[in-house]
Amino acid sequence: MAGYTREVARRVFAQEFRESDLTYKDGDDQYAPQYLLTPTGARVNRMFIVGTLVEKEDIGSDSEYWRGRVIDPTGSFMIYAGQYQPEAAQVLAECETPAFVAIVGKPSTYTTGEGDVLTSVRPESIFVVDGQTRDLWVVDTAKKTLARLKELGNDSPDVVKAKEHYDPDVKHYYSMVSQALKSLKETF
Repeated sequence: MAGYTREVARRVFAQEFRESDLTYKDGDDQYAPQYLLTPTGARVNRMFIVGTLVEKEDIGSDSEYWRGRVIDPTGSFMIYAGQYQPEAAQVLAECETPAFVAIVGKPSTYTTGEGDVLTSVRPESIFVVDGQTRDLWVVDTAKKTLARLKELGNDSPDVVKAKEHYDPDVKHYYSMVSQALKSLKETF
């Protein structure tokens, strides 16, 4: 009997995440996992982000529904948690800003009437962490992004799909990684 396995939580910088707009299902069945494919070829069903929670607001009308903004050295992630993510919503409700947070969650996209795609993260879990944890995440995410940039030369299905859809500017993403790593030097 095949067991259920969780998808690996991918590490992606905010800038690349916000520039991502290609979603697809892996199969036709209603329970098939949905993925967000990023410009560097990351196939994201779950993601792991660490950054600074700088804003939070209860935007719910009938029940609590929290929106937060988490920044990393390249930009910001919007996160939303409500009744279906009770632990994450509780952390958002109780957390003081600014705070370093680690989040495992699902990527979500919304297409506006004008055709723009907005990305956000639906947290499965949120933990308050320290600055060292955030710095380690930046280094690890930089390594993962550089590895994906090197992979853009191969012809795996995800890479082919990413190149066809985004035609990624490799220099742009190398610059993003450089900017993220430089931000660490400024804190030491």
